Amino acid sequence: MRIHKFSSTDAFVAIDLEGAEASSGPARWARKVLQGGAKDLARSQTYTYAALGMARGGASAGISADGPDRSGALEAFVGEAGELVASGMYLPDAAKGVAHGDLTSLTAADPRDTARMGTFADRCEGLGAAVVAEKTVGSLDGRSVAIEGFGATGPSLATALTERGASINAISTATGMVSSTAGFPAPVLASSWNTYGADLVSDLGEVQDASAIFGSGPDILFTGSKMGIVDHLIAAQLTDVTAVVPCGRLPLTARALAVLRSAGVAAPADFVALAGSTLALWGDASRTDDEILAGIAEHLGDLSVGYASHEDGPLLAACYDAERFLSSWQESLPFGRPLAP
Repeated sequence: MRIHKFSSTDAFVAIDLEGAEASSGPARWARKVLQGGAKDLARSQTYTYAALGMARGGASAGISADGPDRSGALEAFVGEAGELVASGMYLPDAAKGVAHGDLTSLTAADPRDTARMGTFADRCEGLGAAVVAEKTVGSLDGRSVAIEGFGATGPSLATALTERGASINAISTATGMVSSTAGFPAPVLASSWNTYGADLVSDLGEVQDASAIFGSGPDILFTGSKMGIVDHLIAAQLTDVTAVVPCGRLPLTARALAVLRSAGVAAPADFVALAGSTLALWGDASRTDDEILAGIAEHLGDLSVGYASHEDGPLLAACYDAERFLSSWQESLPFGRPLAP
């Protein structure tokens, strides 16, 4: 892992692997973006590539600036990042605080299918997470679901879950948590998200504190509002759920994983559950959307069936698989697995 620092603004890129033909990952803006979190996100994307058998690496950029200075900092970042994109050293994905439109000028040199970034990539990630959940537990039919951190991928995740027979009984955002014993229809969630964003919970019912979602009693909890949101204390509240499935990068700490494993709760890897957009962006651009979606369901479904039966659980099984591939083209494995500290 190395840090490439920008000269024109307070920004950096954490680049995980040497010798990769290309490295990609999130670009985030905040008043202060820490290198530690960026390194963790880069590692997660490295493992996504490895699990998919792609000899590429993860990376993650941080742009630090106060709110009034955001646009200038982003402009400087994009201007300086052009050479990195052209060389493949860093291919940015819009993430927290950075819109897809902010990076438009970089797409011409990006070797990926950039026309499918944004909304379609979100759709692919939502589908992938649902498929991984389904294959991890065997079936979603009749299962109650809670989605912690309902965000841009939420509408497609909700659609894929209900298509597979699940009932979405609780969701949370930064605004709060809302629940329904009857379940929220996916079209209602999508419409409300498009209208209100994170405030959709206020449109859907009585709002409770966001943390209440961990006690909402679902069969399956999707989680991912921030890195490490599920620590060992939260995990201890989840020992009766069937599975804890990522809908954002690195939601589990290492201690949380240990608690869940001890309780027999399945915990698939974030770097598999969120691999849908990677499969969408690297491939023949002539593929139809339906072909891409079908390929994601098949590929991630096949991986997840194999991981689900492993004696060490699906997350570690995916790590072992990724590390076997990394060992085939890296002199040594990167230090540390993709889990929140």
